[in-house]
Amino acid sequence: MNARFMLVAALSLVLTLTGCGAGRRGPSGESKLDADCVKAGWDAVTVNVGGVDRHLLWKGPKGGAWKNGAIVIMHGGGGEAAHFCAGGRLVQPQVHFGTMALERGFAVFTLDATNDKVTDAQGRPCGKRFDFHVATRANLDLPFIEQVITRIIPSKRPANSNPSIFVTGLSTGGYMTTRAGAELGDKITAFAPVSAGDPFGTDVNCDTSLSPRTSAKGVLTDRETGKEITAKDACASATFAKESPWPSARAGRKPTVKQFQDEDDGIVDLSCMRKATALLERNGYPDAGAFLIKGSGRKSAFKHLWVDAYNAPLLDFFESVAQKQR
Repeated sequence: MNARFMLVAALSLVLTLTGCGAGRRGPSGESKLDADCVKAGWDAVTVNVGGVDRHLLWKGPKGGAWKNGAIVIMHGGGGEAAHFCAGGRLVQPQVHFGTMALERGFAVFTLDATNDKVTDAQGRPCGKRFDFHVATRANLDLPFIEQVITRIIPSKRPANSNPSIFVTGLSTGGYMTTRAGAELGDKITAFAPVSAGDPFGTDVNCDTSLSPRTSAKGVLTDRETGKEITAKDACASATFAKESPWPSARAGRKPTVKQFQDEDDGIVDLSCMRKATALLERNGYPDAGAFLIKGSGRKSAFKHLWVDAYNAPLLDFFESVAQKQR
């Protein structure tokens, strides 16, 4: 068993044992954790996008108006929207982020990925993950995110609220965050990918024999190097010849980005975050400077997870941008 397989197997086992994978859903799409969030004052919303029912949870801050605007959040592969308001030990930092965001005057909208509707180039289902990669078929999640931004958030926003809209996400949700920041940048104030890389130069291979995870199937590979993103220097390349086109020619302001990652992330190699930085800067997206947790040189799958150390700096970033919008 190679090192990459062992890293992913370890993470998969812990997610399963602690109940942090995708929850079982009832006939109307709800999970047990959704119910826990609703008991804690979150509202569940279902909308039909392109013939598919899509689910999200949201909550506004106490006091009515949203002082700092709204945050749209996307979970990692195999996760669920409710992991930002309920769940076991491994997702507690995400729950803390949701709580802190509300306390600091943000409304929070946490989105749920489809299950086995995202497919790779061979048509194989990819489990529970956001549709971040560039494919020949229509994207499943960009229309959902756009509807949240342009219809759902405005319908919930109280009078005298800050109109800023921020996007963040973990892992493949982080890849989708960058894709949304690029594709829907005229509608987004700033974005912050966590433990993620470049969506326009990463392919998904959902062959179930390549990974022990069943909730988010297969592996991700960098197009330039052909390496799995877990490998050392997986995304280090002198050229970006195989990159899908970025929508950088679109007119208008481009949102500011700040990336978050542990240098010892064992699932997304640091070179993949650095590649994303280079491409974001090349395409005109202002970079607020990455927040990095210093590594020791020993990779770990657990260092791929959202941690409490990200919460205050991420919210500080969003708040500093929000206050410029007032």
